[in-house]
Amino acid sequence: MNLKEEKELIKEAKKNPEVFGKLYDQHYSKIFSYILKRTADLETAQDITSETFFKAMKKLWQFRWRNISFSAWLYRIASNEIANYFRKNKYKPVSLEKIPEPISVSNPSAEILEAEQELKKHQDFLMLQKEISKLSVKYQEVIVLRFFEKKKIKEIAEILGKKQGTIKSLLHRGLEKLRKTV
Repeated sequence: MNLKEEKELIKEAKKNPEVFGKLYDQHYSKIFSYILKRTADLETAQDITSETFFKAMKKLWQFRWRNISFSAWLYRIASNEIANYFRKNKYKPVSLEKIPEPISVSNPSAEILEAEQELKKHQDFLMLQKEISKLSVKYQEVIVLRFFEKKKIKEIAEILGKKQGTIKSLLHRGLEKLRKTV
């Protein structure tokens, strides 16, 4: 979907909440994947994803089109929800060996089974994830968005509400810290 189509869909969804389902279907798997990689817990990721889309639907009227993709707004809400979760739960590092890759959104049990199978294939990924989790949250956010979510610097800046130069700096410092541990 291009930005023009997305803009029209959002405009329509503001008038008719049922249309929000199309936006949900389009963005669910990416947002869920991002949250899962940050929280390392399937149930927590599902809860935070639900809360993210609930807040997006509830606050859709506040969304202002600025030629930025709707997904950037969703990632920002998700990042805030993740931060709230860690604040409320006094962040405790978790074993990242539990992180599955989300595949399917239609059947949760199939999603879990497929994710577990995918997990077994990615031992190197898990080792890297474990090292990333040792970094400060500010570095985790930019590294996950850049390398796992394949976001551009500009998109990361929009999602996190920071300047592009700050994002580049955070990426550089985070990768340097990561190189020292691996």
